Amino acid sequence: MKSVPRGFFITGTDTGVGKTLVAAALTRAFVARGLRCAVMKPVAAGGSRTPAGFRNDDALELLAASNVQAPYEHVNPWLLAMPASPHLAARMDGVTIGIPRILAARDRLAAAADVLIVEGAGGWEAPISATGTMADIAASLELPVVLVVGLRLGCLNHALLTREAIRARGLPFTGWIANKLDREMPLLRENIQTLTTRFGADPLAVVPVDPTDSAWAVAGAGNLLSH
Repeated sequence: MKSVPRGFFITGTDTGVGKTLVAAALTRAFVARGLRCAVMKPVAAGGSRTPAGFRNDDALELLAASNVQAPYEHVNPWLLAMPASPHLAARMDGVTIGIPRILAARDRLAAAADVLIVEGAGGWEAPISATGTMADIAASLELPVVLVVGLRLGCLNHALLTREAIRARGLPFTGWIANKLDREMPLLRENIQTLTTRFGADPLAVVPVDPTDSAWAVAGAGNLLSH
């Protein structure tokens, strides 16, 4: 039986909350520590034409941050044409998203890496088929989960529901990262404190409104490695 690689599954409270930003920044921080860090975007919907073929921007951003060379098809096993919910995009492409292809790609990436960063698509329960969701992919990968919370009105409900869904799957909840999406959000610190109390842990990192300062990612990577 193959051992599960060391790594983290990055999920979010919704789409557009900064999963790719966080995953890429953590990857760069692991690389800066001298670790071989592979990346994966198991399912991506939407992309653009490049000289190498049709590619997803998020997957390319992750690949650019990584220091483990890998074919694009390993990083992004399922690339769908339409930028829509994966199950709808797959239907438009006439395909059914299967987990075995994802696990095979995971094994190839993990064999060349010290740590593997996997970014989900959409939120935790984003549908990938008539019955399956991104949570099924996370469960099959058996990686600890990191939750990116996009700080905006409604985030408390989304964060708490997602945390409960992760718990129901029996997966390790490594921690959460707060992303300041709205610099004008009322009671920003109070929202972070509420989640700190409810989760029983401080955020692994807080992404500033200007995330180009990489100190938050360095801190987040260090906190993840200490778990």
